[in-house]
Amino acid sequence: MIQQLRKLYNQNFTEEKYQLFLDEIVNTFNHKPPFKIAETPVFVPKELKTKLVDACNDIMSVINQPNFKELTNGAFFDEDRIVPNEDNNSKFLQLDFGICKNKNGELVPKLIELQGFPSLYFFQEMLGGMYRKHFGNVIPENYSQHINGKSSQEYLNLLKQEIVGGTNPKQVILLEIAPEKQATAIDFYATEKALGIKVLCISGLIKKEKKLFYVDEQGKEIRILKIYNRIIFDELDQRKDLKTEFSFLDEVDVEWIGHPNWFYRISKFTMPLLKGDYVPKSYYLDKLESIPEDLENYVLKPLYSFAGAGVEIHVTRKMIDAVTNKANYLLQEKVAYEPIIETMDVPAKCEVRMMLIHNSKTNKTEIASNLIRISKGEMVGVKYNKDKTWVGGSTGFFED
Repeated sequence: MIQQLRKLYNQNFTEEKYQLFLDEIVNTFNHKPPFKIAETPVFVPKELKTKLVDACNDIMSVINQPNFKELTNGAFFDEDRIVPNEDNNSKFLQLDFGICKNKNGELVPKLIELQGFPSLYFFQEMLGGMYRKHFGNVIPENYSQHINGKSSQEYLNLLKQEIVGGTNPKQVILLEIAPEKQATAIDFYATEKALGIKVLCISGLIKKEKKLFYVDEQGKEIRILKIYNRIIFDELDQRKDLKTEFSFLDEVDVEWIGHPNWFYRISKFTMPLLKGDYVPKSYYLDKLESIPEDLENYVLKPLYSFAGAGVEIHVTRKMIDAVTNKANYLLQEKVAYEPIIETMDVPAKCEVRMMLIHNSKTNKTEIASNLIRISKGEMVGVKYNKDKTWVGGSTGFFED
């Protein structure tokens, strides 16, 4: 987005450099991510950085309200979703912004979705390092992935503080379903390396009364004290074949690092509670008094889905009338992404994920890192960007 840097980067780019960059990512953990990694990082100017920070602060002012839990109790469409021992703050928070232009031609972020759930905190750090290593001659030193000026080590120290803390790392696990088969497996490997914790499938949990254990490589049972949860409930619902001793509804003596209830509380359900310059109009479909005449300016989203599943971008009145359970849907004003990243052919659009974490030492939620998805398709997502170049997962370097 910074014209001078963009021009310099594009001029210095070669397919050979890009392939070496990809090869080193694959070789680091002997694992090839199934998602496309973009040819370029994104250079974020000061003005847009300031607006992204303001947008995060606006949203956090709602989430930090004393009655936020009361406002979001309706997020649980089934009481069987409520996990015991909920804490007071979402440990992790992801805010996804489409980058648009306002009437004055200025770049502005518009909220697309939000999640009270972890993201690729460790892979993104690795990715930024790889961009610097292979394309660093055109990435200025005063540009950082960390909007608050943290060094890479300070960032990793914060993650270690919040996920492991003073606990023996052997007694902390990253919990997933068949983690080695997940699209995000490379992030799990990076997490394991950085923290020394066990990556475990839920089927490997052993439950004894209120205690949980796993069996280590030496065949010894290890008591679990903390769970860094990466399980998406949509997938868990679909895996009827899984044999497990543990249910999320069980009362167990563990500390959740990222309590599962926040997955529902901070989600698409939260969108209609938010207002301001950086938030599109959003309505619960069952509470909509009248259907807007300009439906072409809206998208229809199921409240309980993940990774864009079920989103309708060409909404009609007939489509809305056909929804049987309107309480499970959201009507949201469309966000017009601006193609602002110059590439080797057509300009690309981008979506910026601000990755936040609640710091237990300061008792504040702070911006820790970012993830950027570059797109040339109708929507951000693999199926809309097949056979396109200069698209995919990336990271932002913010102007100091």
